[in-house]
Amino acid sequence: MGEYSMQRAIQAFLDQSRLKNDIQVLQIESVWEEIMGKTVARYTEKIELVQGSLFVTTSVAPLKQELSFQKELIAGRINERLGQFIVKTVVIR
Repeated sequence: MGEYSMQRAIQAFLDQSRLKNDIQVLQIESVWEEIMGKTVARYTEKIELVQGSLFVTTSVAPLKQELSFQKELIAGRINERLGQFIVKTVVIR
């Protein structure tokens, strides 16, 4: 029987678990203000991750427009900050 470090064991569990997506959303939410700034974070109502698509919900029309211009930048910043390729596309709604 091979030996696992605690980190590898937890990662193996998460890779096979339905909790993985929820944990990734929590990771994104935890760095959202740092990446996007306080104002954007304040007016972001909901963040969801579905099969690599990040859904960002806000009811502020000017913010929706601004975020729609930054979709690739947002995905790149999140992936870089988390050290994983989690976000493939960003959808602003």
